[in-house]
Parts: sequence; C-alpha cells; structure tokens
Amino acid sequence: MRIRWLSTLLLPILLSGCLFGGGDERPVPPRASAPIRPNPSGPITLNRPTPRATQMCFTELVREDVKYSPLPDRDYGGGCVVEGAVQLLDVGVPITNLKAITCPLAHTLTGWLRYAVAPAAHQILGSDLIRVETFGTYSCRGVIGRGAEGARTISEHSFANAVDVSGFVLADGRRIMILGGWKSEDPQVREFLEVIHKSACKRFQTVLSPDYNAAHYNHLHLDMGKGPFCR
Repeated sequence: MRIRWLSTLLLPILLSGCLFGGGDERPVPPRASAPIRPNPSGPITLNRPTPRATQMCFTELVREDVKYSPLPDRDYGGGCVVEGAVQLLDVGVPITNLKAITCPLAHTLTGWLRYAVAPAAHQILGSDLIRVETFGTYSCRGVIGRGAEGARTISEHSFANAVDVSGFVLADGRRIMILGGWKSEDPQVREFLEVIHKSACKRFQTVLSPDYNAAHYNHLHLDMGKGPFCR
C-alpha cells in the first residue's frame, strides 16, 4: 500500500495523534540486582493463549492494511520477555533493521509514519518519504547512558517495546538523519524534525531525543512503556 499524502490544512490535525500529558522526569523501569543479560542457552518459547488485547491489536493492524506476521512469545532470560510481538512486512514504506516489535508499538509507529512523518516530509521538505532507518527494536539490556544504575534498569528494548529511529530517506535522494539534522543549519530540516518530534510525543508513551542525553545523540527513542515523557 502506498502512503497517501495529506493536504497542508490537515497536517496539524493528523500530527496531534492522541492526548499527551506532561512529565517531570523519565519513568524508572524495574531494576535488577545485576546488569541485564539474556540467558546464554537461548530463548524459551511460551506456549499460551493469545490475550484478547493482543488479538484486538492484530485486528487493528489488519484494518489499517498493515502487512505483518505474528511471532511466538519468548522468554530470553534476564527479565527480557517478548510478548504479543509481530514482524512488520509492509506499512507502506520500508523500515530498516526491524525484527520483533510489540503490536501496540507497531500500530503506533505505523500511524506516526503515515500521518505525521510522510506528510511532513512532503510538505516541509518537498519530497516523498521512501525509507525509514532505525537501529532496531529488541535488545536484552539495561538503560544506556545512566551508568551502573542504568545497567541494572531494564530497558523497554528488552521487551521489543521500543524502537530507535535514526533517519529518513527521501525520493530526491536526501537522507535526513537525527545525527547532524537535529541542529542542522537548514531551517527546513530543523522544522521537519521538530514537527515529527512533537507528533511522536502525542502518540508514544516515551520519546527521547538528542536533547535528553548524550546516549541519544543520533536517534529518537520511541516506546510504549511507562509515561508520558517527552524530551
């Protein structure tokens, strides 16, 4: 399915997503007594019924014409459990480095790309979005950038409930990267990234940009964990 470009008059409405409240500090995930590590023997497949909420999310993906393949629930050890995840096959634009991704995150990411990022690229930068580049979703680890405490604090990436978006490729050949683009000398590039950042904050539970800390200098961290929090 090709992404449908929307008129300039509709852009502010579509960027609004859902309601978003404030937050004074980053929500703190569960903390372990030792650094987060997966079980070296490999994951265990969890054979159990699919929860109704997950079934409803799958139905929403079908309704939105998102092509996907459901994945089995797996326990990787170290507190890293991936449940209700899918493999996205086609959302209208290629996304690099995506493997397992929770269904709610997949649904929210798809809406953000279709109704915020793609229209903003077309209207602000004058070119169509043809690819989204990420650093991936699942990684069994602690929170990066918070020292020893962070290493013992489980990341939403450990649940495939977070994605790190690094850049966007346009039809005219430009690559708009968070690294270099966040404080670009080009006002249109800055406006584009500001607009999609604001939209992300109204859709995802947590959004972390280069303004948050040095660990996020080259990507936008988007997750559906605790929140809301936007920086």
